[in-house]
Amino acid sequence: MNRSSTDLPRRGARLLAAVLAAGTVVVGASTGAVAAGPGGAGGAGACAGSGPLPRSCAQPGDLIGVTLGELHPTQAVLGFDQVFYKLGRYGSDRDEAAGGFNKRFDDWCETNGQGEAASVSPGARLDDPASFSCTVPLGQETAKSIAPMKTAVIGPGGKLYLTDGHHTLTSFLEGPDGSTRLPIRLRVTDNFSSLSTTAFWQRMTAEKKVWLRDENNKPLGVEQLPDRLGITNFRDDPYRSLVYFTRDIGYEVPDGATEFLEFSWGSWLRGEHDAAAYDLTSPGPYLDLVRSASKSMAALAPDAVVDDGKTAAQLGRIAEWNGGKKETGGEFAKLGKPLTDAKPGKLAEALDYKARVEPALTCTTRITGTRNGPLTVTGGVTCVDRAALRGPVTVRAGAALVLTGSTLEGPLQADRAAGIHVCGSGVTGPLAISRTTGPVRLGGPGCTANSVTGAVVLTGNTGGVLLAANRITGPVACSGNLPAPDTTGRDNEVRGPRTGQCAGV
Repeated sequence: MNRSSTDLPRRGARLLAAVLAAGTVVVGASTGAVAAGPGGAGGAGACAGSGPLPRSCAQPGDLIGVTLGELHPTQAVLGFDQVFYKLGRYGSDRDEAAGGFNKRFDDWCETNGQGEAASVSPGARLDDPASFSCTVPLGQETAKSIAPMKTAVIGPGGKLYLTDGHHTLTSFLEGPDGSTRLPIRLRVTDNFSSLSTTAFWQRMTAEKKVWLRDENNKPLGVEQLPDRLGITNFRDDPYRSLVYFTRDIGYEVPDGATEFLEFSWGSWLRGEHDAAAYDLTSPGPYLDLVRSASKSMAALAPDAVVDDGKTAAQLGRIAEWNGGKKETGGEFAKLGKPLTDAKPGKLAEALDYKARVEPALTCTTRITGTRNGPLTVTGGVTCVDRAALRGPVTVRAGAALVLTGSTLEGPLQADRAAGIHVCGSGVTGPLAISRTTGPVRLGGPGCTANSVTGAVVLTGNTGGVLLAANRITGPVACSGNLPAPDTTGRDNEVRGPRTGQCAGV
């Protein structure tokens, strides 16, 4: 789900009442503990007493501390351009230059149920909540501060299924100080931990707490959902981003917004406007599409059915396009302000970050599922997507490998390859890449960081090397790369010696 973080006072009041009625104690995000009211799903014995309790004890309305790596998505697609806007803003010093705090601190405080940032120490990081403070202290939450919090369902085995906030939390994860260990609090809406896995997904589907459509609006099975956050693990739906940019121009998020509101609008817009006919890397054409789409939304009759029985009025169709203002004013004018403006528009910041994302390679071979034994890539582009490889991988001259959301148990060796992209994956075994003529990506914009157990050796690569935010247990040695490896401002966590060009990564 992707509701607005706009203040929803009536919903917030109901949430606060539920929390107080349950007798919960709000816990800090850094603890990972859960506070549950009496009669938790984990049983009277397991849920009795105080202190950290099993997640299966959580009750609707409880506020729980989690880390991003614990969360399981309930949708398979994101609007990447929405995330790119946030990442562009988070990586900029514009807010600080204007005398304020970087937007990511405000967003974290809001998501954590604590208002906005109150103070930010020099060098503060989201993964260190003690380095900044919020306007609402822990334990003093209000209806207004609780309303924007993201939500989760407790599933079988106490697993946490995120049901709102996929874009926000992915932006935190991919941001300047993001990692799977970054803490945040969520509000529990349901505890289905007593159900079997089959019954759980039946209940989630029946209650529309999961979005089972792909980037082309085609049906998906629950087994096709990503198992963790990270932009690499999702598919990009340009219509979802389009809806985000039409907010407060063609629609506004209503009080008591329906589930997956933005996806419903996106489904309708897909039949009205061909996004592929516009250059979505250029501000002018992109703004033209936003203008056309938002005017179509505002022109709908209030009782027009948009998607899945929901009407335009239920989905927040705006009474007057752009709030009744001309194109030179209102939210539409704000959206289109260039990057050179003192207050750039969201579109300009999104496209500026998007330009830093290495283009995807066109796959000629795809590997999914489990594969045992050696893999040798001799030509073309082999894409390994959400797979488990058990055995050594060798990439020959002129060939390319794209490893996304996968695990590799065995060494990865490439010499004179055309390109190597490893994103959102876990590699056990040494990783040696030399003399690659195309891009080498190990993390960086649009590429979720990896976990590598073993040595990383990068030698003589000439197509550019991105080495950003990875967790590496082992030595890192780099030499002769032109240009030198780039961390894109996100240093790696390395447990081992760093030498040569990688001495400072």
